[in-house]
Amino acid sequence: MFINNAYAEAAAPVPSTGIVEFLPLIALAVIFYFLVLRPQAKRAKEQKSMIEALQRGDEVVTAGGEVGRINKVYEQYVGVEFAEGIEVTVQKGAIQSVLPKGTIKAIK
Repeated sequence: MFINNAYAEAAAPVPSTGIVEFLPLIALAVIFYFLVLRPQAKRAKEQKSMIEALQRGDEVVTAGGEVGRINKVYEQYVGVEFAEGIEVTVQKGAIQSVLPKGTIKAIK
């Protein structure tokens, strides 16, 4: 009337395959590098070269979205004229992008 317990047979130990176990982890690291780290480093390099190339007369957009023309360039800062007679000194890192010449005139 009683059913006997069924016990599983002991499986043979699986030999360790070494590097094969880590292939998915290595593949994820490579994918992460090409999809995240490499493009981010490329953008940072482009931003740095753009900031180093700032000069008087460039039309720029700041990180806050203000559009203006550079009047003065210092070591760490630039003087940006947003309107006639309104000049603000901002950090070079706050410059988001350089616009083509004549953009401010086309906007107004």
